[in-house]
Amino acid sequence: MTQPRTATTFAPPVMEARRWLDGVTHPADRPLLNVSQAAPVDPPPAPLREAMALIVLNNPDAHLYGPVLGLPALRAEIATRWSHSYGGHVTADQVAITSGCNQAFAAAIATLCAEDDEVIIPVPYYFNHRMWLDMSGVKTVPLQTGPGMIPDAKAAAALITPRTRAIALVSPNNPCGVEYPAATLRAFLELARKHGIALIVDETYRDFDSRSGAPHDLFVDPNWDDTLIQLYSFSKAYRLTGHRVGAIVASAARLAEVEKFLDTVAICPNQLGQHAALWGMQNLDAWLAGERLEILDRRAAINDNFAQMSAKGWELLGCGAYFAYLKHPFAMSSADLAPLLVRDAGVLVLPGTMFMPDDLPGGETQIRVAFANIDRVGVETLFNRLSNLSY
Repeated sequence: MTQPRTATTFAPPVMEARRWLDGVTHPADRPLLNVSQAAPVDPPPAPLREAMALIVLNNPDAHLYGPVLGLPALRAEIATRWSHSYGGHVTADQVAITSGCNQAFAAAIATLCAEDDEVIIPVPYYFNHRMWLDMSGVKTVPLQTGPGMIPDAKAAAALITPRTRAIALVSPNNPCGVEYPAATLRAFLELARKHGIALIVDETYRDFDSRSGAPHDLFVDPNWDDTLIQLYSFSKAYRLTGHRVGAIVASAARLAEVEKFLDTVAICPNQLGQHAALWGMQNLDAWLAGERLEILDRRAAINDNFAQMSAKGWELLGCGAYFAYLKHPFAMSSADLAPLLVRDAGVLVLPGTMFMPDDLPGGETQIRVAFANIDRVGVETLFNRLSNLSY
């Protein structure tokens, strides 16, 4: 008997981790530090919420079906901004709006892959990417990362087969936080183009990159859309997590195929969320710049305070955007350690085993810390708790 598609993959990791909280109490002097999920817990900033309220009251179209590929004004705004910020040329018909970035990935894979095709993904990977590939009947081909958790295009070349349809990268990376060098992304684009496959680059966390200027030159290539598919999310930039607004930037021909997928699963992206994203892009540049500086300060706090962790045998494998990726010193799997941290330290993290295939080593020694919702003081508190543990 064949399995249904959903039975081919694992349970959602964040939901599994939340179940570790059941039955555990946290004393008033040691409240829970939840560093398990990379999503802002605060609502959108007040000016955006006020604008959204007016949209709800005064824009009847915000309550109706809209274009499957998204609001024309939002698509045009992204095209204009991307052309300017990346120094290339992106047109509105090369942009589609999706119901979050996860749907953008799902749509891209639906246009690329058939049963038993293959997609190369660096490990540790973003688990939802693996889950969608599983449920699509697509084989995940893991690419081991090198020094600094950076993937190597030459290593990826050895994994390409006649069934390979794409290489999928995330930069800044989830779960490791590292920012892929521009030369790395360029090497992957050239590799993908040489083999006639797609390069998917998920830039969900692009607004919190520590580098000034464009993080890569892929859009400068006049023929970028023959190979590149870029994904983006508004959830992090404007705290629109519950409104589910993402984007996919690709050739107009590919987006014609994407339209089939989107029309079938959602009909159109959330209209209110799209209007909010557009308002945010047009009015919140200064606010978003401040948010970026705050995230960069939290990243700095990780590095500033890690000496006490190093003294206890911890290693910092990667750090950036919303994440710090750590190697723990204990003689147990991170899958067993993570639930214990809830009880013994009041800390909820995700184990590295959630970001690695079961048959590859490494995940059992690693944990991911998502610091989107803890400030510099919270980082110090987290490290104080972790460095005082012994197992």
